[in-house]
Amino acid sequence: MRVYDLIWKKRQGQALTADEIRYLINGYVRGDIPDYQMSAWCMAVFFQGMSFEEATALTLAMVESGDTVDLSSIPGIKVDKHSTGGVGDKTSLVVLPLVAAAGVPVAKMSGRGLGHTGGTLDKLESIPGFSVAVSRERFLKQAAEIGIVLAGQTADLVPADKKLYALRDLTATIESIPLIAGSIVSKKLASGADAVVLDVKYGDGAFMKNLEDARSLARTMVEIGNRSGRHFRALLTSMEQPLGLAIGNSLEVMEAIETLQGKGPADLTELSLKLGGMMVVMAGLADGLEAGEARVRQVLSSGDALAKFAQLVEAQGGNPEVIQDFSLLPQAGVVRSVWAETEGWVERIDCRELGLIAMRLGAGRNRLEDRIHPEVGLRFFPKIGTYLHRGDMIAEIYARSEADAAAAEEQLRTCIHLAAQPVQPEPLIKEII
Repeated sequence: MRVYDLIWKKRQGQALTADEIRYLINGYVRGDIPDYQMSAWCMAVFFQGMSFEEATALTLAMVESGDTVDLSSIPGIKVDKHSTGGVGDKTSLVVLPLVAAAGVPVAKMSGRGLGHTGGTLDKLESIPGFSVAVSRERFLKQAAEIGIVLAGQTADLVPADKKLYALRDLTATIESIPLIAGSIVSKKLASGADAVVLDVKYGDGAFMKNLEDARSLARTMVEIGNRSGRHFRALLTSMEQPLGLAIGNSLEVMEAIETLQGKGPADLTELSLKLGGMMVVMAGLADGLEAGEARVRQVLSSGDALAKFAQLVEAQGGNPEVIQDFSLLPQAGVVRSVWAETEGWVERIDCRELGLIAMRLGAGRNRLEDRIHPEVGLRFFPKIGTYLHRGDMIAEIYARSEADAAAAEEQLRTCIHLAAQPVQPEPLIKEII
């Protein structure tokens, strides 16, 4: 085979065989295929797309580029969960203890945040002592013993994705649905779960800005996962406004704990129960989504899910006392309240900008090497469709300095758009695929 011929073939809109795709991925990981040829192939894929057969072959070739996790020693059907990311999305911190308490073993590898969306690992590391660096042996042992483990991805898991993603980032080929799907699903397959629930977000605060692109991505990932011998389902969920109220690492941990205590925001609770219920169904522990939701609702109300979260924190070196005493979590030096100066129906929220404001305060990264400040962020109160009165509290800003808080307030005030007439909000959960 010649790389030139495979670039030409894809440029012409023809389908590549599984052997040809494997040749490209293996050659690129070994360093035999230079960046300039692989970037040309990525651009051809960007414009011509891929069939489901090609996307599946790409995903499996990426999985084969590194190590995989074998979860067969853990009893039961192992179910994983993945979100495409959004502002205030702390559902993993709620959903995983819910399903683990309901009897579904959870052995999850997560990533870090970049840009306007936060990462699960960064949130967990705001808990004093919590370690996401877990050896392979301890990972399996903890999952078997307490039914839940949450760790960072190892460097040898899907190395093809790391190399290919860096190239796509520099060559304007990130927004290719088959390449996005291959990136996400390859890591889920390599992590060893039998079934995966995907939370695919769309809207201003999400990576996929419109519903059709999000639906296409969800269908592609579900198709790849199922063709690969696993069981995949996806929810399409709106990210036109932050999920819950908290944006920022320790603030989101507090809100997740409040949700496990049965006192969380309605939208976060709704989505967590839906995702958790689906995971219980896919684990074979409930006959339908209604029964699955009832099971996770029961462990939420009984306190079993909160106790499972405490067990997870303690098992990974964290201080479980944070569940009863939020003062043990990192605290911001400056807290500023922001009050509404106008009134009207909340018609639109610049959700992505709110995530960027939190990032500029220090809650997120512009580059992977940037330092996270776990104590900073926002609590943002208005929701689309509600009436905002003059004098209502819009937000609380948690900052390291008065100057940072003042800059954040100025930016934040421009993120709320009001209307004179009532507004119907987008449903949180659009559909199931």
